[in-house]
Amino acid sequence: MRQDRDEEAGRFAYEGLNREIHEKARLGIMTSLMNHPQGLMFNELKELCSLTDGNLNRHLKVLMDCEAVEIWKASPKKKSQTLCRITSQGKDRFAKYLVELEKVIEDSIRLVS
Repeated sequence: MRQDRDEEAGRFAYEGLNREIHEKARLGIMTSLMNHPQGLMFNELKELCSLTDGNLNRHLKVLMDCEAVEIWKASPKKKSQTLCRITSQGKDRFAKYLVELEKVIEDSIRLVS
């Protein structure tokens, strides 16, 4: 029986890197919203993440479906406005994701050191 941590079955599976967050655009969205807990208007978020309207909508839907993000829509003076905000569940999931990502970084640093 091997006791070395690197030899454990599934050691490098990184199960905590869930697909909902791990995709590049969604990682950017989650990071932006973590840095703006009061929320961001759709166009601000679109600009920060360099996404098109369609791409941002698609990625926000994935994040809403897993309850990581919430959306509020309003139409003051006939101009539609959309506020995007991270949920408390989203904050928890993102924190767990970052812990797992740190494991990946630590494991990789050993290889290049």
